[in-house]
Amino acid sequence: MNNLTIKHNKLTAEEFIYLWESVWDSAPAVEQVQLAMENSVFRVSVYDGEEAVAMARMIGDMGLCYYIKDVVVHPDYQRQGIGRGLINELLDFIKSNGISGTQIFVELCAMPDKIPFYEKFGFSANEAQRLRIMLPVE
Repeated sequence: MNNLTIKHNKLTAEEFIYLWESVWDSAPAVEQVQLAMENSVFRVSVYDGEEAVAMARMIGDMGLCYYIKDVVVHPDYQRQGIGRGLINELLDFIKSNGISGTQIFVELCAMPDKIPFYEKFGFSANEAQRLRIMLPVE
C-alpha cells in the first residue's frame, strides 16, 4: 500500500487492457482502446510502483453530463479503498471543472452486486432501463 500512486490522464491502452482482462473477458482491440483513451474527458489510474493496479475513466460534455466508465481494481488490490479513491477523484474533477451554482448529471452502469458501493457516494438507481447494441464496424 505504501508504494501506491495516483496519476491523471496517464493510463495507456496496454495498461487498460491488462486491467480489463484481470476482471472481465477479452478486451477490445488496442486501437479502440487507444482512441478511447485519447477521447476520454478524464482518466485516473493507480500504480503500485510501475504497475497499473486500478483505473477509471469518464466521458461526457464537460457541461451537462458525465458518464463514469471502466472502473477496475485488479483483484489482488480490491477491498483496500482503491475503488473509493477512484470515484472520489472522478467526482472531484467534475466539481473542479463544473459551472459554479449548477448541477451536473453523473451516470454509471453497475452490476447489481456493486450498487451498494456506488450508493455510498449518493448514486441511486431509477426505473430507466439500459439499452445497448454492439455495432459491428466494417
